[in-house]
Amino acid sequence: MKAFVEKIRSPAGNHAPATGDDVTEGRPTRGDDFLGGAGTDVPAGTGLAEDLINRKVVTEAEFLKEMGRRFDLPLHTELSLDDARLDFTRTVSIQYLKKHLMIPLDLPGGRVIALRDPTNFQPLDDLRNLLEWNDAPVVLSTQAAILSAINRAYDEQTGSAEEFVQDMDEESPDSIISEIEETADLLDDTSDAPVIKLVNLILSRAVKERASDIHLEPYQHTVTVRYRIDGVLYNSLNLPKHIQSALVSRVKVMARLNIAEKRLPQDGRIDIRIGDKEVDIRVSVIPTAFGERVVLRLLDKTGVIFRLDDLGIDEKRLRLFDGLIHSPHGIILVTGPTGSGKTTTLYGALSTINNPEINIITIEDPVEYQMNGIGQIQVNPKIDLTFARGLRSIVRQDPDVILVGEIRDRETAEIAIQSSLTGHLVFSTLHTNDAAGAITRITDMGIEPFLVSSSVIAVIAQRLVRVLCTECRESYVPDGEALEKIGADPDLFNGRTVYRSVGCPACMNTGFRGRTAIFEMMVFDDELKKLVLTTADANRIREVAVKAGMMTLLQDGVRKVMDGVTTIEEVFRVTRT
Repeated sequence: MKAFVEKIRSPAGNHAPATGDDVTEGRPTRGDDFLGGAGTDVPAGTGLAEDLINRKVVTEAEFLKEMGRRFDLPLHTELSLDDARLDFTRTVSIQYLKKHLMIPLDLPGGRVIALRDPTNFQPLDDLRNLLEWNDAPVVLSTQAAILSAINRAYDEQTGSAEEFVQDMDEESPDSIISEIEETADLLDDTSDAPVIKLVNLILSRAVKERASDIHLEPYQHTVTVRYRIDGVLYNSLNLPKHIQSALVSRVKVMARLNIAEKRLPQDGRIDIRIGDKEVDIRVSVIPTAFGERVVLRLLDKTGVIFRLDDLGIDEKRLRLFDGLIHSPHGIILVTGPTGSGKTTTLYGALSTINNPEINIITIEDPVEYQMNGIGQIQVNPKIDLTFARGLRSIVRQDPDVILVGEIRDRETAEIAIQSSLTGHLVFSTLHTNDAAGAITRITDMGIEPFLVSSSVIAVIAQRLVRVLCTECRESYVPDGEALEKIGADPDLFNGRTVYRSVGCPACMNTGFRGRTAIFEMMVFDDELKKLVLTTADANRIREVAVKAGMMTLLQDGVRKVMDGVTTIEEVFRVTRT
C-alpha cells in the first residue's frame, strides 16, 4: 500500500504504458484497477470508485474526501477554465478523457491533472507521457465537475462558422450528404464534413447560449441564423446563399425528413446530446420565396422541474395557489400566449402534489417534461389520438388529477368539465390575453355558463419577463412617461431604486439573464360565479375580480420593477395587447 500511495503522489511513475493503449483514438486497454481483478469482490476493470459508489457503500463526496486524505491529494469540487490553455484538445480525444474521468489543466499557476479515481494510474501515466507533463501533480474532483470541464474545453475549441463555410466553398457538392453517421454526443462528432461541423456548431452554440429556438432564414443573397434567447430573437450568423441547400439538407437528414421534397411543409424531430445535456429538437420546414425556412425548437430534457416557489409568485398568492392545487376537484386554467410558461407552471403544480397516494395522468402535445410517478400520453393526430379521445380514455384509468395540455375545442372542454364534476382535479391551458377572457373563451366554445361556474375554481394568466443581469444592471430615475406606460403611480417609486439593462459578457451583452413570470390569479368566489351565470362580459368579470383583490399582470410587473427584477420596458413589452 505504501508503495502504491507513493506512486500516486509522484508525478512520473516508473512503469511503461500498457501495450495497445491508444490515447488519441480513445481505445485504451485498461488493466486491473486498485483492489480490482482476481481474488477480490470487485469485478475486473470496474475500478474502486465506481464499484463502491454503485453499491452505495459510500457517496461520491465521502469517497473522494477519504481518498484525498489517504493519498494526500487536494479535492476540488469545482474546476475553472478561466485563463486555462486548452492546447490538449488538439492532442487528446474527448472520448478518452470522458472514459477515464480526467482532464489536464494548464493554469497560470501551473499544470495539474484532475481526476476522479486516483487508483486508475495506467491512463494517468499515458496522459502524462502523451502531453509530456511528467511533473504535473494530481488533484481529485467529482464526476460532474470533470465532465463539465471537458465539455466546456472542447466546446470552446470548436472551429468558427467562417472556417466551416470556407471549407464548404472548397468541397464538392456531391459530398454534401456523405457520411451522415449520427453520434451520441455532438461534441464527440469527429466528422470532417464542413456542413456537419457547421450544423453541430449552430446547435451546440444555441444550447450554450440558452436559446429556445433556432431560425434558419433564407433571403435573396444570404442565409441568416437567429437564436431566440429569453423570448427575444438575436442575429447570430449571416451565411452565404450558396450553402443554404447543404445546410437545410443536413438538418432534414438529421430529422429524417424527405430531402427531395422542397415544395411542401415538413415536420420532424431530432434527439441529440451536447455534453451533459439531452436535447429534444422539434424541426419545422416551410417553403418560402427564397428557399426553405427552418425553425428548430429546443427542449432540454435534462432540465429541472420547477417548484412553485421558483416561479416568481409572491408569498401571499403562493399560499393561495398551493391551496387551489390541493383541491379535491374542479378545473384550474392557465392562460397566456405561446411560450409564456404555462406548461412549466402546471408541472410545478404537479411536482408539488405528486405523491404515491394519488394517480396523475397527463395528455400533452408534446410531452415536454419527464416526471416519475406520472402517466404521460403524447397526442398523435395521425392515429386519431386527440386530446378529446385521450381524455375519454384517461377518465377510465381511475385518475385523481388530470392534466390536459390544451383545451382546443368544445368536445375537449365538455369532457374536462364533466371530469371535474365527477371528482377529478383538472389542469389545462387556454390561449387568452387575461384571466377574465378565459371564461368568455369557454362559453364561446358552446359550453353552458352554469357548467363553467360550477367547475372552474381558478384562472391564472401569466407572461414571462426577462430578468436583469445582476453583473451589469444600472440604477436610474425613470421619468413620468415611462411609468405611465405601465400604469404605475409615480409616488410608489419615491425612494425606490429602479434598474435598466446594460449588457456584459456574463449575459452575452443582452442585459438580461433568464426569465421569471408575472401572474394574474383569479379565484372564483360566489359573486364571480353569479356573473358567469348571467353571461357577463370579460371586462365586467375583470372589474369585479380586481375589486375583490386580484393583482393584475401589470400590477405584478410593477412590483417586479420595484424589486429590481426586471425593467419598465420589459413589463410593457409583454403586457401590451
